[in-house]
Amino acid sequence: MQPMSLLSLRRSIGCRAAAACAGACIAAAAWAQPSDADFAAARDAYRAGDAARLERIAPRLAGYLLEPYVTYWRLRLKLDDVDPAAVRAFLDRYADLPLAERLRGEWLKALGKRGEWTLFGSEYPKLLAEDVELACYVAQFRSQGKEPGPAAQAAADGRRFWFSGQEQPESCQPVFALLLAQGELSPQDVWARFRLAHEAGNFRLAAKIAGLLPAAERPAAHEFERADRAALARGDFRFSTTAGREMALYALDRVAQVDALAAHDAWIEWRARLPAADRLYGNLLVAYAGARQLVPAANAWYREADGASLAEAQHAWQVRAALRAGAWADVASAIEAMPPEQAQDPAWRYWKARALLAAGDSEDATRLFAGLATENHFYAFLAAEALGASVMPLSEPLPPDPAALAAFGARPAVQRVLKLSALDLRSDAQREWVAVVRGLDDEGLLLAASYAQAHQLYDRAINTADRTQRRHDFSLSYPTPYQAQVEDAARQNSLDTAFVYGLMRQESRFVPDIVSGSGAIGLMQLMPPTARWVAHKTGRSTERTPQLEDPELNIQFGSYYLRYVLGRLDGLQALGAAAYNAGPGRAQAWRGAVPLEGAIYVETIPFNETRDYAKKVLANAMFYQAQLGLRYVALKDRLGIVAARAGGEAGSTLSDSAPAESRAEGSR
Repeated sequence: MQPMSLLSLRRSIGCRAAAACAGACIAAAAWAQPSDADFAAARDAYRAGDAARLERIAPRLAGYLLEPYVTYWRLRLKLDDVDPAAVRAFLDRYADLPLAERLRGEWLKALGKRGEWTLFGSEYPKLLAEDVELACYVAQFRSQGKEPGPAAQAAADGRRFWFSGQEQPESCQPVFALLLAQGELSPQDVWARFRLAHEAGNFRLAAKIAGLLPAAERPAAHEFERADRAALARGDFRFSTTAGREMALYALDRVAQVDALAAHDAWIEWRARLPAADRLYGNLLVAYAGARQLVPAANAWYREADGASLAEAQHAWQVRAALRAGAWADVASAIEAMPPEQAQDPAWRYWKARALLAAGDSEDATRLFAGLATENHFYAFLAAEALGASVMPLSEPLPPDPAALAAFGARPAVQRVLKLSALDLRSDAQREWVAVVRGLDDEGLLLAASYAQAHQLYDRAINTADRTQRRHDFSLSYPTPYQAQVEDAARQNSLDTAFVYGLMRQESRFVPDIVSGSGAIGLMQLMPPTARWVAHKTGRSTERTPQLEDPELNIQFGSYYLRYVLGRLDGLQALGAAAYNAGPGRAQAWRGAVPLEGAIYVETIPFNETRDYAKKVLANAMFYQAQLGLRYVALKDRLGIVAARAGGEAGSTLSDSAPAESRAEGSR
């Protein structure tokens, strides 16, 4: 080894020290870079309400793409005593983000709750949208008399939310109390809301509302306690008073919503003791309940309610009762009686055309069918088939433009959508995406949908492509991810691939790890008990907790269960779709006393969610058979004829201890 001079030694040490320092600096810089892990930790701290931990993590996320969310969370956790300047700074800096409008609304609610009306009054005019809770705070503010002409506006705002059968937010109660004290809400208004509440099945709310009546008109508490089937059968009510008559109708509705036949039998014994208007209203309550319970006599009961004032749902069920009865003249007259806007719904245009055809008016029926056939939904397929046409939806794709797609994807808002989606903040990603596509024309929507699909955001792609008005690309609206797995599962279970895809699109929009509020998981939204049952039936019971987020497994299990359900429901897709959503026992119980056209069966499903679901699944299948180039199967053939319910079958469940898969929320 050559001897080293002192100068050389110093130089060598200095170089090594500089290199070490540089390495340390690089390492420190890398450590300081904001990371997804830091953001996830901040998210978890926010969800846990741990403000101190969030404050410790936040500095590490300076400059991070989703830093606005961290700042929002910090403000949100201390909204009750936040510095107004900090909130305004956020609102100014991030004015173009959905978070800004969200924070403004939440801040205004906090201000209203605390009664800080001066600050509230300076901020609420900047709000772009309001919900009922916030609108009632606005009404409270206006009632302070600090704006020109506030009293009349406050009264109008309060009345707007009074006439509801649902419980209203706490912020509305002071407004209602003021209107009652000032005579802006009369006893007749209280009785009107009382009726709305019990019609909606909110019987406790109805009793609470009745408590707001003047003492002389208020029903006693014990009258609510005995408003049951026995009281209804006895007709033991004070018919000479308004309160007594309203309690009689309350009891009638309460029983009718459980057993319309029993309610009707009791009702006809004493309804003559009521004034004509109340008698019509009672007839309507029984008819509406009977229609939703699929009582064959409901159509005749509706005739007894002729002249009553009907709400939108009551109009709809009048048509459905007539359809179940095969009374086409009543179908036509019920649709004619609808408000014009409601009658323009595709369902009622289609059934009006069918009623016209039954009456021999083929010219007007053809005109209605032709108009419907140009649209893209369940009734469009039925209308086209009524004209003898086989509908094959045609796409007009937007030619891909790499530069336009790159420019779209480079937008910060779009980058936030991708990052939020990857970090399991789906609702935030959806809000951002809605802002991105707001106001776009058809070409802009298709470009956005193409980008979303390319990044496997199938739910965003579908919802965006569905919004186009004139130019459609059904490959974006009806994508076919996991095609090999779907086709394999369909083949193994002798299922129609288009039907499987149609159901999966409706269930999950192809989000593989989505979990519903009821606990259903994955692409085909399987409940864990159903998955365990399938695992047992297919010899996979060693998997104690099937990994339902796995696309292939979810498709296999979902397809097996769908085949099982169809096999016990005459193989009819209409029944299968209803059963997949609401449970096979219900699908069986909804059969008629006589065979029913499948379209009528679907139209008269009592659960709003399931009725809409079945229509969409079947329409989806029509689009998918075109997308996949499959043999054309008419929608009327998918619907088929639903055989009559066998004796004693109502409410039955299927054999082999199959779980009663149901995610439907019912008819309300």
